[in-house]
Amino acid sequence: MNGVPRAWAGTPAGAPRRRVLVLRALGLGDLLAGVPALRGLRRAFPGDHVVLALPPALREAALTTGAVDEILPAEAPGRGVPDLTHWTGPPPDLAVDLHGNGPASRDALAALRPHRLLAFADGTPVWRADEHERQRWCRFLAAHGIPADPDDLRLPPPGTPSPAPGAVVVHPGAESAARRWPAGRYAAVARHLGAAGHRVVLTGGPREDALVAEVAERAGVPPWDRWPGGLSFARLSALVAHAALLISGDTGLAHLAVAHGTPSVTLFGPVPPRLWGPPPLHRHIALYTPGPPGDPHGGTPDPCLLRIGTHEVVVAAGSLLPAPHPTRAEQREPASGTRARP
Repeated sequence: MNGVPRAWAGTPAGAPRRRVLVLRALGLGDLLAGVPALRGLRRAFPGDHVVLALPPALREAALTTGAVDEILPAEAPGRGVPDLTHWTGPPPDLAVDLHGNGPASRDALAALRPHRLLAFADGTPVWRADEHERQRWCRFLAAHGIPADPDDLRLPPPGTPSPAPGAVVVHPGAESAARRWPAGRYAAVARHLGAAGHRVVLTGGPREDALVAEVAERAGVPPWDRWPGGLSFARLSALVAHAALLISGDTGLAHLAVAHGTPSVTLFGPVPPRLWGPPPLHRHIALYTPGPPGDPHGGTPDPCLLRIGTHEVVVAAGSLLPAPHPTRAEQREPASGTRARP
């Protein structure tokens, strides 16, 4: 079953399109870090139908990459391996495991009886724990004769207008507490940037309304510049794409800023930026204080993350931001009826 599609020719004229099923049922950051590998597959099989198995909430983001044709809704709690038996039709012609290196994700694809199956769990190539995520999956595909460029990660400009063009976007949330810098520190940074004349807006994902409210109240961010509850991907993408700067922890939004070329300051811990950080470009600053390995899914902020101070973040932000507008008119409350929430 485990074949190497080195000589897989294009689909003959008039023949049914072959189906390639890719499993990467993780979060937004994982999806965006996997874009170079997905595009490598797209280029390798341009005439075939590429299906990506991932959480349905990421459907719009996945289709935006231009690398997949269809989404197979698939998710499991705790970044686990989802069941794929709702796949319909004949077995996939090719199944590719971009989910992880364990046998569970390989076996979930193998249960569909694909004609070919590529998986790290089969030992080719060897999994390297100390390797950047983008490099890892491109190396994996290259070992099977599929070239992929780890720097091919940009998304097209969003067609949706930004709800706050030119603002500094501060995103205090994170999937786990281990990667969540304290709310009071985010508030101090936001308050400093606001006082300097920058428009600061706050974003939060689902179930982060209370966190956004706390940071906003402590920083003096007005209600119309708070975006809790999770924006649609189109609005979120536009907000980040047209922002002056993004400040966040190691989250999906940090990867979205990289995908749009938006300047960013990303706070890392416990996972170091050499494993998940942005490309080495001036517009992206990754802050990290090395320490003993920690649990990225832990229930308390990691000590490496806590060693990053507010002054360090303010200085990093200032090095990437243009001079603020001489007035702060854009932060005044809009007239009634002039601005609708998404």
